[in-house]
Amino acid sequence: MRKIRHVLGISGGKDSAALAIYMKEKYPQLDIEYYTCDTGKELDETYQLIKKLEVYLEKKIIRLKAFEGSSEDPFDHKLKTLAGFLPSQQNRWCTKYLKLDPFEKFVGEDNVISYVGIRGDEDREGYISKKPNIQSIFPFRKNIWSEDVIAKVLSNDNIKQILDLYNKIASIKNANRFEDIIQQPISLSFPKAQKLNSLLNISIKEFNSLVFSFLKTTSYPLANEENFPLLDNEEVLVRDDIFQILNDSGVGMPKYYNKIKFEINGKKGEYSRSRSGCYFCFFQRKIEWIWLFEQHPDLFSKAIEYEKDGYTWNQDEPLSELIKPERMKRIKEEYMKRIQKNGQSKSPYLIDILSDAEGEGCASCFV
Repeated sequence: MRKIRHVLGISGGKDSAALAIYMKEKYPQLDIEYYTCDTGKELDETYQLIKKLEVYLEKKIIRLKAFEGSSEDPFDHKLKTLAGFLPSQQNRWCTKYLKLDPFEKFVGEDNVISYVGIRGDEDREGYISKKPNIQSIFPFRKNIWSEDVIAKVLSNDNIKQILDLYNKIASIKNANRFEDIIQQPISLSFPKAQKLNSLLNISIKEFNSLVFSFLKTTSYPLANEENFPLLDNEEVLVRDDIFQILNDSGVGMPKYYNKIKFEINGKKGEYSRSRSGCYFCFFQRKIEWIWLFEQHPDLFSKAIEYEKDGYTWNQDEPLSELIKPERMKRIKEEYMKRIQKNGQSKSPYLIDILSDAEGEGCASCFV
């Protein structure tokens, strides 16, 4: 039996930072390796957050960098090999070459449990490695297991096996209800999500024990463990919990989330950045590009320099057009209308009233 490594990626955003704090406090018995994939193009606020986390965790956060032999930042090195072809929402090569590849090299062939900071109020799966030695766990969710594991456990083909496994661990209290649901095949009228929630609603702990028993019959990394402390985890953490964890710990929210006031046509508004990741992230909204232009003009100028030979960060508009006075005015006006439509908030962060489904930047497809 090979020793399992426990790893947790720090993206520089709020959720992964809160997860690192949460795991240290709730599961100190786990020897977790913390890492971050450094593209060389992060905001200073991201590096400041990582330093604060290292103090709190009393542990070094390992810096992973792609193309270690190059004297250039990883992003610039890869961009040259692609003849200036910028990444985009349709071609996220930066995620693969600067995030995923360094992570999988870091892991190697070791059996690894990777803890992912997707919250209980988010409807997304996140990155799941195709390498059989890497297993993702989601501590903030009601269902801590990845989609590939759930698909096997709830497969109609595995009903008999799962029922036999459950009979070995069943509690008298829940046995009949669990058995009834396990035996009911997935169908159009009873989809997989409904079957999963039905089991979790009876008992999260019992469902986790059932999944763990199933994993013992597989080649997943957790098959090598005698026990797993997260089986008893019944907590479901949402956005407000993340704020509280970060503030209570003293680490605090990344500074780029803080609201900054601006004025347009005599009306006052507020903006901020909603994501971690590179300062020129193509997932940014137009208002966030304006935020970068006004708060970090040096970085905005560098972002413009990358736009050439027909390649732009925004597929419909180069940055030089976006910052023309009339265009900036229109972007701010449209943004303020959206804020008013979504409602006002006393929170110092805008992400509590704006959608932050991709608020972790590359983490939306990585951590």
